[in-house]
Amino acid sequence: MKACVRICTVFCLIIAAANMQPGAAAGADQQRLMVFAGAAGRPPTEEAAKVFEKKTGIRVDINFGGSGYVLSQMILGRQGDIYFPGSSDYMEAARKKNVVLADTERRVAYLVSALNVQKGNPKNIRSLKDLTKPGLRIAIANPDGVCVGLYAVEIIERHFTSGQKAALRKNLINYTESCEKTATAISLKAADAVIGWSVFSHWDPERIETVPLKKDEVIRMGYIPIAISKFTKNRKLAQRFIDFVLSEEGKTIFRKYHYFMTQDEAFDWIGAKKPVGGEYAAPAEWTNK
Repeated sequence: MKACVRICTVFCLIIAAANMQPGAAAGADQQRLMVFAGAAGRPPTEEAAKVFEKKTGIRVDINFGGSGYVLSQMILGRQGDIYFPGSSDYMEAARKKNVVLADTERRVAYLVSALNVQKGNPKNIRSLKDLTKPGLRIAIANPDGVCVGLYAVEIIERHFTSGQKAALRKNLINYTESCEKTATAISLKAADAVIGWSVFSHWDPERIETVPLKKDEVIRMGYIPIAISKFTKNRKLAQRFIDFVLSEEGKTIFRKYHYFMTQDEAFDWIGAKKPVGGEYAAPAEWTNK
């Protein structure tokens, strides 16, 4: 009988403790951030979020995808604390739509366009014009919503003749939906080459190799910006995450994946100074797919 009483007492205490949890749970729910992020920075952003969570106890939920696509999701859902696109092009769009707090925008890292091929470069792709060789399988990201695709189209439009563009289109097998899927096209050997970012080979060094573009073929240098969304319900928490990403600890994580943390680092890799950021609108022939 006494044993039954003790069991009942313990059970009641458990129930009472559980009934006290909703308040604590609600508080915990408030210690949470939602980030809409371009996949151009996925590996270091995921790692930075995990470190931040461990240090602060603040949960960071990240919705990755093409920068334009996640911007649309953020706007349609009218939610999110931080917008973290893969290039200035889409941050410009976010500012024009008045969905970010412009005074909170900061630059996190810099990106440089490059050719990415399978490890060992079995198709011997050495230059931009090699992408027009018959029989190659080429992929670029969809320029309608993915930053690396915009840069690819801009490069093609600047450097290819109409005949070369036609030859490239014959080789074009896919429009990928994000930077991550562009790199994956090489990892899975679904494509022989992509016009991507130099960092892709550091995402998957066992399967991806980078072929630098000639310095005159790089039109502009990209950067990854970050800003607080106007939909945030906790600006202070959002700013804490941005501050962490910009801290030396945060920069170290991005350097681990060979992102350029200063303009000069990127200029040295290119071999010349280039315009930084800006925006580009792809011709309709590339976006009306």
